[in-house]
Amino acid sequence: MAQFLNVMKSLTISINHMKKNYKYKYFFGISDFFILIFSFLVSIFALRNNTSLNFFEFYGSIPEILSLVVLISLIILIIFQYNGLYRLDIILNRTSHFTQILKAIYYSSLKIVLLSFLLDSRTVIDSRLLFVLFFLISIGLLFVIRVELLKWLFIELSQSSFKRNVIIVGDGKPGKLLATKLIYENPLGLNILGFVDDTRRVGDFVVAGKRVLGSLENLQEVLNNYQVDELIIAIENESYEKFFDVVDYCKTFGVPIRITSNLLDVVNQKLKIEKYSDIPVIDVSPQYNDSFTIGLKRISDVVIASFAILFLSPVMAFIATMVKFSSPGPILFKQKRIGKDGKEFNFYKFRSMKQLKGEDEERKKMMIEFMKNSANQNGSDTKIINESRVTWIGKIIRKTSLDELPQLFNVIKGDMSLVGPRPCLPYEFENYDEWQKRRVSVIPGCTGVWQVWGRSIVTFQESIVLDLYYINNMSPWLDIQLMFQTVPVMLFSKGAK
Repeated sequence: MAQFLNVMKSLTISINHMKKNYKYKYFFGISDFFILIFSFLVSIFALRNNTSLNFFEFYGSIPEILSLVVLISLIILIIFQYNGLYRLDIILNRTSHFTQILKAIYYSSLKIVLLSFLLDSRTVIDSRLLFVLFFLISIGLLFVIRVELLKWLFIELSQSSFKRNVIIVGDGKPGKLLATKLIYENPLGLNILGFVDDTRRVGDFVVAGKRVLGSLENLQEVLNNYQVDELIIAIENESYEKFFDVVDYCKTFGVPIRITSNLLDVVNQKLKIEKYSDIPVIDVSPQYNDSFTIGLKRISDVVIASFAILFLSPVMAFIATMVKFSSPGPILFKQKRIGKDGKEFNFYKFRSMKQLKGEDEERKKMMIEFMKNSANQNGSDTKIINESRVTWIGKIIRKTSLDELPQLFNVIKGDMSLVGPRPCLPYEFENYDEWQKRRVSVIPGCTGVWQVWGRSIVTFQESIVLDLYYINNMSPWLDIQLMFQTVPVMLFSKGAK
């Protein structure tokens, strides 16, 4: 009972911190939602064919259109999120802010055109001008309300309701630079309380009058003494093992965490990251990884995988036929892979190579060498493949990742998730460094961060870092984003071999 109460207390603290840290996003999101709905409703009403009906009579005659408008508005909000319109560095820069709004509305045009065709097919409106009218109304309202009014309101409230107390963990160059910038150039409402560091004495000055408040060992005491809303980990020139130990330790306190460190440069390069005063900060705050969300993720996996298998069954049948005729051997390639907590499972793919008796010792040797020399790789060609064994159909299905489709059955079985780190081979796992073994702390996935944003153009070490970014930042939104972006990566064969 006591343990349950402690878990609930930690969860409540975490949720309260997240509410305060992301409060501004709710204001912008709700505002965007109503602006989009209003723009749609006014545009559709202005273009109605039956001009004898007033506003309420018109929409009373087609109530189903209202639900469609709400649905499309929600989809556009996801596009807003993808384009960074809820990141502070975008919100506070007028030029970037307005540019991203234009891009988001442009990317939303297909949804708007589909709506216009639907309305036109029902002779409700003349659809040809809907996109133009919606564009003019929504852009005008978004500029006035979002770019000007809400931005001004945020800056005003950043010193009161949106003000956040921050402690920096580590006193390296990134931490000092960030502290200096936030002290002298700070429209974000971040109040630097001080530093936590193991190499200095409590009370030592670090930069701009800010002192060391304690060590990592007594971080809980520091958090009890100060009302801390966010921890920023700014560690450099440390091993990955030490670095991720610090991240895991800080996450146990349920306080939102951001990181600025050269150890995660690949994340800054590959992902759209928030910036504090032009310095990238990676959000690894405790997300909703409780049993409810994990259960919801499992249900989503089964439902989506089942529909995908039904929808893609003709494609899978065609590929199976081509594989069978391409070379002697089975249609499916079955292999032992490492799943959650280091447990082995049978991993399925369409066979894309000529069959080989026993294990490919040459590839095994090359892969181990590749893993050990990861620090010296440049990321230009990092996928280990014996090209001479690839069949003609194998070249096609590997290039488009269609050879991965049988993994949908792994998802149904529960061995894999749709999104997660890629499952490794047993001999790869045996050669992992200790910090790299964190990769198996969650269920492996069919797609993930490095497949979408790195693929074959990152080093082995960078691929691990990208997977650990996902593990430390798991959320339903990130899963949705990765699944949507997997499709164009497959279609355009980005980085595949």
